[in-house]
Amino acid sequence: MANTPIEFGTDGWRAVIADDYTFANLERVAQATANWLHDDYGDTPSIVLGHDTRFLGAEFAERAARVLADAGVAVTLADSIVPTPAVSWATQAAGHDAGVVITASHNPPSYNGYKIKAHFGGPAPPDMIASVEAAVPDHNLDSTSLAPFGTLAADGAVQTDGVRGGYLDALRDALNISAIQNADLTIAHDAMFGAAQGLVEALLGDGVVSLRHDLNPGFHGVAPEPIADRLGELSDTVAQSDAAVGLANDGDGDRIGMVDEDGTFVSSHRILALLVKYLYEERGLTGSIVKTFSTTHLLNKMGARYGLDVETTPIGFKHIAPKMAEGDVLVGGEESGGIAAAGHIPERDGVYIGLLIVEMMVERGMTLSALVDELLEEFGPHYNYRDDIHIREDQKADVLDRLDNQGGLESVNGHAVEEVRTLDGFKHVTDHGWLLIRPSGTEPVLRVYSEAESPEAAEALVKDASAQLGLN
Repeated sequence: MANTPIEFGTDGWRAVIADDYTFANLERVAQATANWLHDDYGDTPSIVLGHDTRFLGAEFAERAARVLADAGVAVTLADSIVPTPAVSWATQAAGHDAGVVITASHNPPSYNGYKIKAHFGGPAPPDMIASVEAAVPDHNLDSTSLAPFGTLAADGAVQTDGVRGGYLDALRDALNISAIQNADLTIAHDAMFGAAQGLVEALLGDGVVSLRHDLNPGFHGVAPEPIADRLGELSDTVAQSDAAVGLANDGDGDRIGMVDEDGTFVSSHRILALLVKYLYEERGLTGSIVKTFSTTHLLNKMGARYGLDVETTPIGFKHIAPKMAEGDVLVGGEESGGIAAAGHIPERDGVYIGLLIVEMMVERGMTLSALVDELLEEFGPHYNYRDDIHIREDQKADVLDRLDNQGGLESVNGHAVEEVRTLDGFKHVTDHGWLLIRPSGTEPVLRVYSEAESPEAAEALVKDASAQLGLN
């Protein structure tokens, strides 16, 4: 009987450990990766491989390394836990043909996953992923024939490398670390038990307050996603201390969450906009703005003001990364905390982005809340809201079919829908904001997003649409 099909979502293959995420299925994916590499890069391709803090991460990485090496791929294995952007950096910096990270990013603790990085140092674009999916064998491999890891290491087929140290040096080159240190700020860093732990401290030394920096593969039962309702401890720590800002990263360190000096959460929409303003006005950089379908229209206003092109892509950073690799992109990002900026790798990097905002605070001599206030005063009020609705797959399909058949909703919260855009989901545009409904690519979740001129209006758009669709 054929095995379960392996399907990659918006950012890699993810599955529940011991259910579909097994050593046998991992071997199939690793073999497919090797097949793709040989097809595209010839007889002697190379790859860099790392893992985050999830359960069995080291063991899964070692097994993948054995399969890849057995298939004739030269493997460099990170010698410690590393965040995803470190593997992306190493892929680009060392000239590897690809990178792989054993991670399920921000998913719940029961998941693990497999992210593929392209040679340019960012997520493999859809055509590469499709090639790997097509190459997955429908049967289990004979893993008993694989050479032991120790033998492969002794023969040089698998080499280990201190990827973390090189990545930290790259961050030192990309950021004005000395200016941040000289500002004598206290910075709180919440690693959410993930792979970014210790990185901010390694860069800045004293003055960093560390939260959730111990190894805990169960993440105390909470999915390591740096969104407002999971950063209560960080908010309280900053609000009750002299910390100037709080930074948070997801399980594999490629996403950023931030709280200002009062402990108030600052959304990715605003972080993206602040970066555009800083890089354009203060650093004198130009380039296009690339954003995903669910990201603030504030960026469109900024592009018009600054004379910068704005391009909208489907959800998933894999659609943004190739454009950044081609060059001349100022900022690229998505509302879920995945952001990249000029001057570094074409990849989401939560540590880099967080410290780039801190650098902005230092250079402007302003608090984060003052920077946000200035932004909204200059470009107008923009507030966003999002609900992640857990729903059975059949229910999700019914909702999407209904929207497709009807051409979307006619009105939301009393406002007539002027246009329904279907680049990725169903975005309803009104004269008082917009509402987007789309399925998650990696979880049994329907995501409902909105933007309006006040927090209350943004929430009302989502609640009304959810009621119309029977999701409440």
